[in-house]
Amino acid sequence: MDTEENGTGSTDTQTKPPPAAAPDNSPPQEPSSRRRPVTKLASVLVLTGISGILLTRATGSDGFTPLPQLLAFLPWLLVPTAGVLVATALIRWRVGIVWALVACAVTGWFTLPYGDGATGAKGPAVAELRVMTSNLEFGGATNALLRTVRTERPDLIFVQECDQRCATTLRRRLPGEGYAHLSVERAGGAEGSAIVSRFPLTRTAGVPGELAMPGAVLEVNGHYVRLQLAHPMPPVPDSLGTWRSELGRLHGWAAEYATGPVILAGDFNATQDHAAFRRIIDTGLYDSTRLTGDSRVPSWPTSMLPPLGAQIDHVLVSRHFQASIARFVNLGDTDHRSLIVELTLHLKPHPI
Repeated sequence: MDTEENGTGSTDTQTKPPPAAAPDNSPPQEPSSRRRPVTKLASVLVLTGISGILLTRATGSDGFTPLPQLLAFLPWLLVPTAGVLVATALIRWRVGIVWALVACAVTGWFTLPYGDGATGAKGPAVAELRVMTSNLEFGGATNALLRTVRTERPDLIFVQECDQRCATTLRRRLPGEGYAHLSVERAGGAEGSAIVSRFPLTRTAGVPGELAMPGAVLEVNGHYVRLQLAHPMPPVPDSLGTWRSELGRLHGWAAEYATGPVILAGDFNATQDHAAFRRIIDTGLYDSTRLTGDSRVPSWPTSMLPPLGAQIDHVLVSRHFQASIARFVNLGDTDHRSLIVELTLHLKPHPI
């Protein structure tokens, strides 16, 4: 074997550099074969459930359990839908991406406020009314209601879940606060209700229900406004039929009286995403929070942070009213926020 020595006595071996690596023109690797099917299956299940809720909303049917309960929180479908959109994009599943985009768009469309944004009330303003509706949760917030009444000074109060002690307290203490007119349905637990006013009230039969829903006629500045308290049963699985029928009775009341000055207020246990509630609006009534741009402010439950929850407490008015301000206030000791609305009654003068 021949070697060539250099001047230092070392051996210089001629070596060749390794060949350059060929450029990798292969497409990026897909997610693992195990991850893709699992993500795809999970996306299908979530999108199927969301699509069922959206289809129920679109067809004007509140469906069966759990659809009515989930409809109350329809805007929050955007959260899982957006999550699925990201997941399907990561696995490059085109059908899933399109499906999720459509679900996002439809949910966003339904999140828009329902009903007209103005009543078109005409004629001179004949009365100003500050209206309040409060669910006291089995009467537990009675004292909190009294404190709020002293500070807010509403003219008209719709009270739900006013138990026996609540009814006794209101009758004893409110007249001294300037509220001499009360229409109270005495009952235990959540069944009791009351309409309280600074102006004269004439009691009417009201709408029958498992929970008391009294009615009255209000006289203010020589004008008459028909009042109805709303408190249908909640849409829990074993009361779903009752919930539907009682909202149907409120619809019948609205269809009969909505041509005149009316206020229908209370805890409807329904949002604008429930068909049974929208049918009440469609009789010619207006949601006061829609008129003021607050139709998605949640009123229940107070245990959730303010952006969460659902607006199930409403003040509905006929075309004779304009609403300028709507505010939700926390009483404490109840799972509902109270709604306070500033209303103006407009009536055309009668021809002589």
